[in-house]
Amino acid sequence: MQRFATEIEDPIVAKDIIELEKKIALFHNHAIDADQFRSLRLARGVYGQRQPGVQMIRIKFPYGQATAQQLRRLADVTDTYATGNLHITTRQDIQLHYVSLDDTPKLWAELEKDKITLREACGNTVRNVTASIWAGINVDEPFDVTPYAAAFFNYFLRNPIGQDMGRKIKVSFSSSDKDDAFGMVHDIGFIPVADQQGPSFKVLLGGGIGAQPRNADVIETCLPADQIIPLSEAIIRVFDRLGERNRRQKARLKFLVDELGLEAFLAEVNRIRTSLPYQSYPIQQENEPIRELGHFSEGILGDDLAFVHWKKVNVFPQKQVGYCAVGIPVSGGNFSSEWARKLADIMEEYSGASLRFTQGQSILIRYVPEKALEGLYLALGKIHWNKPGFHQINDITSCPGTTTCNLGIANSVGLATELRNVIEHEFPDLVDYPQLDIKISGCMNACGQHTIAAIGFQGMTVKAGAHIAPATQILLGGGVLGHGQGRFADKVLKVPSKRTPDVLRWLLTDYKENQQKNETFLEYYLRKGTSYFYEHLAHYSEVADLTPSDFIDWGEDTNYERAIGIGECAGVTIDLVQTLLYDAQHHLDQAYLSMEASQWSDAVYQGYAALVRGAKAILTTKDAKINSHESIIEQFDEYYPDFQTTHQVKLKDWIDEYLRNAPSQIWASTFIEKTANYFSWIKSISHESKS
Repeated sequence: MQRFATEIEDPIVAKDIIELEKKIALFHNHAIDADQFRSLRLARGVYGQRQPGVQMIRIKFPYGQATAQQLRRLADVTDTYATGNLHITTRQDIQLHYVSLDDTPKLWAELEKDKITLREACGNTVRNVTASIWAGINVDEPFDVTPYAAAFFNYFLRNPIGQDMGRKIKVSFSSSDKDDAFGMVHDIGFIPVADQQGPSFKVLLGGGIGAQPRNADVIETCLPADQIIPLSEAIIRVFDRLGERNRRQKARLKFLVDELGLEAFLAEVNRIRTSLPYQSYPIQQENEPIRELGHFSEGILGDDLAFVHWKKVNVFPQKQVGYCAVGIPVSGGNFSSEWARKLADIMEEYSGASLRFTQGQSILIRYVPEKALEGLYLALGKIHWNKPGFHQINDITSCPGTTTCNLGIANSVGLATELRNVIEHEFPDLVDYPQLDIKISGCMNACGQHTIAAIGFQGMTVKAGAHIAPATQILLGGGVLGHGQGRFADKVLKVPSKRTPDVLRWLLTDYKENQQKNETFLEYYLRKGTSYFYEHLAHYSEVADLTPSDFIDWGEDTNYERAIGIGECAGVTIDLVQTLLYDAQHHLDQAYLSMEASQWSDAVYQGYAALVRGAKAILTTKDAKINSHESIIEQFDEYYPDFQTTHQVKLKDWIDEYLRNAPSQIWASTFIEKTANYFSWIKSISHESKS
């Protein structure tokens, strides 16, 4: 195991990987159970796959940025430990599939050689920080948000407050008021604002998609940039303390905001501001370096029609004069290790130092000299990546669905392939249409973003007699409107999945025939109304005449069987007394380590976490409400009045002191010393109840 410590310079990273390897060994030897192991591996990007015995590995690329060398590292890792395939997610991550659990520490160590991490890619954590792919090059942006996204990512990476919340927190940074990073559906979203006093942000709170989508609230219209991290930390701490922890489907931040009310939630945020480690957190602005590139030949292609079309829909001028960005549509977000290596070579010859993986599961190459476009087009053509349609209707977004995901109901990848063929062969002119997109999710969780698409499809099932067939929910009229606002697509009807291409054919034909001049699909949909589409599509939903092929999903060759596993997107609630006490002791140990490192705020938070988990452990034997940290604290004082008698303080009053006091060495020492005594009392009560 010490090989990681010698190969990786950063001792914190090395410790992380060694800990994962040790826990894998303990799990195999039955020294820790699946619940104890699950939260640790999820917080390290190791996610159970639909297929037994293998893992999906999620790799974080903050704001989607990757260098040529990192591409080569990904290629080597997937060839060695996975399938040779790389999958781009809608959160600008990369996923590998069919990885052995025992190989995950070695895989992680290899990635860290090029500063690539798995940490907090899954689980109840602050997930990958996404950002606009146009940040830094957008002609309309007030300023480049990239440094702020980077600072946010680095601040919350391994931050103890974000390791084991009730659910995940998703954050985005848009480049302009168009909200091109979808802040309106994020837990916390930032939109840059031009202000004479310096960089500032519009702040969005409590957005989300899924089965119950919610448009985020605007809570700040012009927040100074040095306040985005203190405000976000306060929001996350309130969510950690008050958020639901038992009912997983109600545990996201959007539900807590609705439950408390926005005003009450923000009052809690303000109440704990003094206890934060920073009241101001300045962030240094940096410009992305522009590499000097060699001489490029021009006039090779002239007026070649395919090249002209490609430039029209795949090439975008940057605010830097003489440079442009080039979009590469990636079918299903999947590309091979061979293509990754060739793309790395192309980047180094024709573009800047890095690319961006997009929320639409494609790739944007930036800082391409205008004179290099012909050479780049030809180079991309050699790997079949110069197809027109970047983020257009044929560049379909889709989650993996039943190909690998535990929660998948339908094969969204197979459906996306079929619909892409329909568009490119029957409606090629629509590739040029703006604001016309298709997004597909294999279940209601909306990883494929179908609820904010002009045309969205969600995997479902339909019953035909005694049999179950794969089906598709048709959703229309979604989209991001800008300024922090959006429109969620309407559910129109459900059809057997094999009829989905015919539904799309009708929709696109009707749109072409009935749209008014320059009318977008959303405008056309709103003008016609939902009932118009239902009436014309209703006959596709009939199930009386299904054929044998209707019972076979796209991309499959056997009859459909609905088999949904246990989802791990946000972990599983742990309620066993000993597991909770084990977890509490771990937090207390971490508190002492933080004290030794002079990390006063971290030490106090770890002590708080130990107390809450210890209290929950002994409350599991009672008929107590323990669905949030706040309810655990209140119920503890009700069920264990002897604690107040023994220590002359209620647990709630002690926690209130934690929320009010600014972190310092004196306060941290006092808090940890008393917390350790309180935890010892809790453990003694646990032992008494067992005897």
